[in-house]
Amino acid sequence: MQYDITIIGGGIVGLATGLKLKIQKPDLKVAVLEKEQALARHQTGNNSGVIHSGLYYKPGSLKASNCIDGYQQLVQYCQTHDIPFEITGKVVVATEKEQLPQLKFLMERGLQNGLTGIKSITMDELRDLEPYCKGLGALHVPQTGIVDYKAVALSYGKEFQALGGEILLGHKVLNISNLKNKIVIKTLNNELTTKVLINCAGLYADKIAELHEKTTLPIRIIPFRGEYYKIKKERQYLVKNLIYPVPDPNFPFLGVHFTRMMKGGVEAGPNAVLAFKKEGYRKSDFNLKEFLDAITWPGLQKVAGKYWKTGLGEYKRSFSKKAFTAALQQLIPDIQESDLESGGAGVRAQACDRNGGLLDDFAIHETIQAVHVINAPSPAATSALSIADKVAGLALAKL
Repeated sequence: MQYDITIIGGGIVGLATGLKLKIQKPDLKVAVLEKEQALARHQTGNNSGVIHSGLYYKPGSLKASNCIDGYQQLVQYCQTHDIPFEITGKVVVATEKEQLPQLKFLMERGLQNGLTGIKSITMDELRDLEPYCKGLGALHVPQTGIVDYKAVALSYGKEFQALGGEILLGHKVLNISNLKNKIVIKTLNNELTTKVLINCAGLYADKIAELHEKTTLPIRIIPFRGEYYKIKKERQYLVKNLIYPVPDPNFPFLGVHFTRMMKGGVEAGPNAVLAFKKEGYRKSDFNLKEFLDAITWPGLQKVAGKYWKTGLGEYKRSFSKKAFTAALQQLIPDIQESDLESGGAGVRAQACDRNGGLLDDFAIHETIQAVHVINAPSPAATSALSIADKVAGLALAKL
């Protein structure tokens, strides 16, 4: 089993990268390794399904440039491949006076990032868009949409295979050895060699990079679980499309919000709490090694020391439906605890440096024979085809 390029990770970024490689260089032998028995099982298959517009990200950052380019590529891909999607627009709502300057800042950032049609709206205009939403100020962002990212990822994978790419399921990576002109990857099933390695392992991207580089990285992936409720069918009229709060500028999370889903229904959430396991989708999920790996990281300790009050609020919402409802009522006062039923959860792979910085941008690290996509949380699903262009280019330059 010898390959020109091997991609570790069968999520949306890994599959998009494989597809781009085969489109650009059809004769290359490319494989995608996925430890699960199916593709898109983790971040890709457990997110809110939002097509992000590029509103929040620092101009010139990888998130901003890749999100805007990725948005355009994603929409075009869905149109070409008959994948259902909707451009619904969204509102971002300030519910307290202290949030109004941040709302104005978001407006300016959106304009800097080239969003057309974004505008500040009056409360009468807000009621026209979202009749049950209340606030002191609001933005309307027309570019935002919804899609089923698992369906998108599976389509990338199907096209990748049609072009001659190989997808190897059940191939958990156990060890990586560096030889002079190749890399040897030992998996649960067999051993293979590759000229170039691409790491798109999401929650395990740091561990795969350390397996390859034989050193400890200066950043660590910390898993944050986001828990959702679903609004009962008879009360879904309270939300027409997407309603977001003004985010806390200190955190790379967007706060609890309302999202109409492509597959039907309305989700409310998520919160953001430390998961006690990399793939800990339930409160009871626990892995001692992974838990200790997170809480002993100096960076996370500094984050906890500085923002413990915010963290406690997130945990309160995790264990108290009443507290979660109260957060939602800031945007829709009519929502009641009885309107909510248990939904799913996702785990965000968030890179944290030693100094307590939660990385707010994508992070791609190169070695002579490898490209490691270390930090690719939201909006990576929206941005996947654009990220893939960059990663594929870096990998091809190493052949």
